[in-house]
Amino acid sequence: MSILRHSHTATSLQAMKSHWGALSRRLLTARAGPALQNGWVCQSCRGQARRKLFSSSAALREAKDKPYYVTTPIFYVNASPHVGHLYSMLIADILKRWQVLRGRPAILSTGTDEHGMKVQRAAELQDVHPKALCDANSETFRDLARKANIANDHFIRTTDPEHRDAVEYFWGRLREGGHVYETKHEGWYCVGDETFYPDAAVEKRVSPLTGRAFMASVETGNAVEWTEEKNYHFRLTAFRDRLLRFYADNPEWVVPSNRFAEVVSWVENNLEDLSVSRPVSRLDWGIPVPDDPSQTIYVWVDALINYITVAGYPLWPPGSEHAGGWPVDVHVVGKDIVRFHSVYWPALLMALDLPLPRRILSHGHWLMSRQKMSKSVGNVVNPFFALDRWGVDTMRYFLTYNGAMANDSDYSNEFIVDRYKKGLQGGLGNLLNRITRPKNWSVRAAVTNMAGKKSEVLPEVVGTQRRHIEQIAGKAAAHMEELNPSGALKEIMEFVFETNRFLQDAAPWDKSKEGDTVAVDQIVFYAAESVRVVGILLQPFIPEKSAELLDRLGVSHDRRTLKDAELFADDSYGTSLVPLGEGAQSSLFPPIPVED
Repeated sequence: MSILRHSHTATSLQAMKSHWGALSRRLLTARAGPALQNGWVCQSCRGQARRKLFSSSAALREAKDKPYYVTTPIFYVNASPHVGHLYSMLIADILKRWQVLRGRPAILSTGTDEHGMKVQRAAELQDVHPKALCDANSETFRDLARKANIANDHFIRTTDPEHRDAVEYFWGRLREGGHVYETKHEGWYCVGDETFYPDAAVEKRVSPLTGRAFMASVETGNAVEWTEEKNYHFRLTAFRDRLLRFYADNPEWVVPSNRFAEVVSWVENNLEDLSVSRPVSRLDWGIPVPDDPSQTIYVWVDALINYITVAGYPLWPPGSEHAGGWPVDVHVVGKDIVRFHSVYWPALLMALDLPLPRRILSHGHWLMSRQKMSKSVGNVVNPFFALDRWGVDTMRYFLTYNGAMANDSDYSNEFIVDRYKKGLQGGLGNLLNRITRPKNWSVRAAVTNMAGKKSEVLPEVVGTQRRHIEQIAGKAAAHMEELNPSGALKEIMEFVFETNRFLQDAAPWDKSKEGDTVAVDQIVFYAAESVRVVGILLQPFIPEKSAELLDRLGVSHDRRTLKDAELFADDSYGTSLVPLGEGAQSSLFPPIPVED
């Protein structure tokens, strides 16, 4: 062990007692009663009457007025953010913003996973203390969230003292319930995936760069190494039947369905007890096992608990357990970590009789020219550069529109330019200009004149557009209920394209030349209503540009909720709140200066 690691280990051991005592005092304060003896609480608490610190989990399950709670994975700090991290953040952000649009309080949590072998080795290679590496790289992920306009309420770090408290308490309850035992473990361990694999899940491969043979995970292709060590195991196999019953009772729990089928198959055929600690001699950068400083808690157990740390665990006052959002409504995860969230995590929660997540949304990876992004190949997309080059809302639009849940998605600058030109510039921006910029009619006059004519008989082309307006919010909402932001965005944009066709067919400029003011008011009003509803619906997807669109249309800031996204819901708009400008450069979506 290096001097640096020895110093870190000694510091960890010295801090352990103070953590235990501090959390015991906090629990006593929160509960006004004796702390639960679970193998690690302070000596002054030992021997007191045992009591359950929380009200029954049934109270949590029955909580219907809790805030909507959505999470991203917490991201490893051993490397810089990539476009896949941005995509996870974005999908969770859209889900949160949609709930806010509906008028429901919502919580979004993201953060960084800062313990484990990958981080320890990265720090050793850079000859820095792991915490210094974590501090620097964690801030980079926080910067990415800010830059991408992610409306996160929490940014958790697994090195936070509150999280350590929650992990130690969680571990104590597992031990108390007999769910953890000590044994010798042999198996294939993957540092890159931070997990053990059974023999059936590894294979021999040859490196295309060096020509050397190595053992690798069949699932991820990452190298594995044979490991023999004494550690603690979680009785995962004891929850096999309960997990399968839960899956059967909740057939839409993991989205998409093809990935859920893989989860069920894995539990049926590959389930083993889970190694939940590593010897300090191998891994000292993590949370020590309470009462056994020779072991470090497995990074995935540590990491998964972040979701309830954010929700206030274990300091849940009776009757207010759901105030922090638990149980989570949606965990957004990449396809490579589905098993951890849909097998290990629910089993751990079952062991403590805590409510399970309501949904798991798993998305595919981003590829470059159909190849997995890799530093060695040189095709990794820097999300900061992409946001600077194309703009925040352009990137949000492209990733949402082109991203997929069931399959991987291809990233290229050519695709971004194509989506921008066809959807944003030629579709939405052009539509807004066609309605608001002409001098031969007034949007405000059309809105005023049509306000009391809900039952007016309309020409067929206008009547068809009216029906489209009446349906679009419901169609978008249906996709969002299915956790399909891409489907919702495509539905909205198809309505934009349809509205452009409506304007072309109805030709209000011709009606204006003919002096048919009634027809002009009808056409302009239903076109303006279309754009107003679209602007409201697009707020979760492209928040800055949709706000600007609504400003240009003159929609008041207090009339931009989902309830307002209905025909005739607002008769006060039509006078722009900002200068409309002239020419392409002052449009909502100006031409791209450099396209390649």
